[in-house]
Amino acid sequence: MKIYIVKETSSDERRVALVPDVAKKFIKDGFNIFLEKDAGHLSKFTDEDYSSIGVNIDNQQENISDADVIFCVRIPDDNTINKIKSGACLVGLLNPYDNREKLELLSKKGINAFSMELIPRSPRAQSMDVLSSQSNLAGYKAVINSASLYNKAMPMMMTAAGTIAPAKIFIMGVGVAGLQAIATAKRLGAVVSATDVRRAAGEQCESLGASFIMVDEEEDSEDSGGYAKEMSKDYQERQNKLISEHIKSQDIVICSALIPGKTAPTLLTGEMVKSMKSGSVIVDMAIERGGNCELTKPNENAEIEGVTIIGDMNMIGGLAPNASNLYSRNLHSFLSLFIDLNSDEKLNWEDEIVEAVNIVKDSKISESFVK
Repeated sequence: MKIYIVKETSSDERRVALVPDVAKKFIKDGFNIFLEKDAGHLSKFTDEDYSSIGVNIDNQQENISDADVIFCVRIPDDNTINKIKSGACLVGLLNPYDNREKLELLSKKGINAFSMELIPRSPRAQSMDVLSSQSNLAGYKAVINSASLYNKAMPMMMTAAGTIAPAKIFIMGVGVAGLQAIATAKRLGAVVSATDVRRAAGEQCESLGASFIMVDEEEDSEDSGGYAKEMSKDYQERQNKLISEHIKSQDIVICSALIPGKTAPTLLTGEMVKSMKSGSVIVDMAIERGGNCELTKPNENAEIEGVTIIGDMNMIGGLAPNASNLYSRNLHSFLSLFIDLNSDEKLNWEDEIVEAVNIVKDSKISESFVK
């Protein structure tokens, strides 16, 4: 069975879907691996790194048409999709909520599609959980990027000349990215506080040494998948009032609040931003889904009355080698579940994890993504 790794075409995507170390595992499992020329270049993996372990380097997608499995990071362009054979399996971060026209093309071509961001949160699926592996790195990078733009020291420093107060960092949204942001900020010596709509997040924050603030709410705000639910207007108004007061004293704010399949909630208004001290920094990690701050500009560092707002659409690209490595391992775990080359029925379509991520099968689009 042949696996093909495409070169990413998005201008801001630096990751590659398969790194050499994990390619070795696939070859050992019995797969033939083909890599589009220079696919790993932006992640600092050369074609020689791949060819030296038995990966076939392909020029101009000459071998993609007979590949059984195609790995990508983001969904390929139409030109690439049109080269994939009917019955093949496309696996990647396909962003089905925003790519419904491409889903139509995949359906028309008879290509089976698997969107890795839909991996369920369960003990069995942990090794395949792409969102967790990538968000973990993104949370770390968000704090590092903000620290580089913040023009003061992060930790408290006591010297003979006097004491420098520690930076105050506020994390909004305590998922995987938020928790890593808390841990990283604490390691840098900052005073950290956080907020989330889920009660369970409070204990997690406090276990990492952050204080937790939230609006009192009788109903739990966590869905069955462990993600935050969309909140009522009344809750949002009370939350805004609470945050408005707290944010005035903060030096750095990391926004990472997302609701699967929906536009990111607005947590920071222009008025809140302008109430912050000059020299403060905001990192809007949710910009890809519209942003948590209403003043964020995609792929720009905007400055509003002395406050810098980072709108990096692909923050994880700054850690492309690490991100690619973890992503590759997620794909290997998933394919090991889905395909067994030693079985008569090579494809395991009935597994609940496979069903959860399979958005196009036999030319039919999953009902969740039908227009």
